Amino acid sequence: MNRSTIFLRGAGGFSDSSRPYSYTTYPANQISRISIPNSAPSAVYEDQTQQSQALLYRLSGDYNPLHSDPMVAQVAGFTRPILHGLCTLGFAARAVIKSFCNGDPAAVRNIFGRFLLHVYPGETLVTEMWVDGQRVQYQTKAKERDRAVLSGYVLLKHIPSSL
Repeated sequence: MNRSTIFLRGAGGFSDSSRPYSYTTYPANQISRISIPNSAPSAVYEDQTQQSQALLYRLSGDYNPLHSDPMVAQVAGFTRPILHGLCTLGFAARAVIKSFCNGDPAAVRNIFGRFLLHVYPGETLVTEMWVDGQRVQYQTKAKERDRAVLSGYVLLKHIPSSL
């Protein structure tokens, strides 16, 4: 199942008013709640995005000008183009795979992420991870702003015995 929500900052007025979005309308088994532990992380992985990262990621087929055109980004309320959310999620997943799967992406069963804040190309992403059985909870921060940009978990098929 794939569920997504699109936020259009400052947009609206094109339909009748509706109730605010709420998880209460979803069945309990379809809701993933993330609570970042207060303990020290099991692992921390730091990775630098490139200034050209959003332009390179456009090759995946997402040509939204929010990620490439400074004027569009400014109209949307950003100081400059932002990185694609799925690119940010890829950085977090790679951190888990390198830290807990010996670099083997086939060890991943499921990935869940909640986007919290935008990432600017060129920022350093620091992913803190906590192991709980076969579930690795993570929180990714933009180091330069010390702000959480993504949180979630990766469910692994198994934890390699070498860990």
